[in-house]
Amino acid sequence: MTRWLTEAVPRGRVAAFRTLVYLFVAADLVVFTPWVRTRVDVPGDLYQPLLIGRLLPLPTPTPAIVAAIFWTLLPLALLAATGRAPRLLGWSVFALYFEWMIIAMSYGKVDHDRIGLLVALAALPTAGRARHGDPTRTEAGGWALRVTQIAVICTYFLAAWAKLRFGGLDWATGSVLARAIIRRGTDLADLIAQVPYLLIVAQFGILAFELLSPVVFLLPERWRVATVGFFYSFHLVTVATITISFAPHLVAMTSFLPLERIRPVVWACRLITRRRDGAAPDGPAPKDPGPASAPDDVPAAAPPVAGPAPAVGPAVP
Repeated sequence: MTRWLTEAVPRGRVAAFRTLVYLFVAADLVVFTPWVRTRVDVPGDLYQPLLIGRLLPLPTPTPAIVAAIFWTLLPLALLAATGRAPRLLGWSVFALYFEWMIIAMSYGKVDHDRIGLLVALAALPTAGRARHGDPTRTEAGGWALRVTQIAVICTYFLAAWAKLRFGGLDWATGSVLARAIIRRGTDLADLIAQVPYLLIVAQFGILAFELLSPVVFLLPERWRVATVGFFYSFHLVTVATITISFAPHLVAMTSFLPLERIRPVVWACRLITRRRDGAAPDGPAPKDPGPASAPDDVPAAAPPVAGPAPAVGPAVP
């Protein structure tokens, strides 16, 4: 079990995953969860902190606290994406983002697509230094990726367990997807909803998919990557039909992928170099000098001397 948890991975994979995670944290503040800053506009009595918020305990959010977290976390996440000071910046980003999530989820709604990202933020500082493209393997980095993978799969499996615990088989035979389509469905979802019993089949399929998701750990690497590709296609359909993105979960799920092979900076440099080498030089094209002529100081070859034609055929005696 210990060997499986600490299976060594290339340091380049850890570096790529680290950059992706921290860049997403910065994007999350300004794109996906900017509404957290508006929570301070509601009365403090509506703030009902999660259990961890009650145990620490954490203060009730105020405009000053939320602004300080935002403007401190944003530059720190961008700095952490460079891979510098992985422990100092990593723990700082985790602590601030964890508080950001507690504020976001303490007003009545808790999103379950954040657990994988939070585990990744907590584990990455333990992975140590890693450079993009470095093929040497690290067990510490393997552990950070493995616990993130476990959190990703637990998100699926525990979601199915919650469905069966609170809804039973009625969740699969009810109108869960129909209500979701009515609330936030797209034109594609409206077309799908017109097919008889298709939504019921989809609900059974979702339950089966979530319950069987731990099987991904038993597959060979090639089939594991293909299965993760199926996971992504499931979320693509979810976005296209009921506009639920699960963006943090999708970022954490890249821990399954061979990210060391994806090097956009290297690709961009190669593309620029090829274009530069293949570009035509400036200025007019050189003129055709015509047939080459001998230099003046080299005498011309003497013309051939006329003589009798060679005999043709057998000699006459």
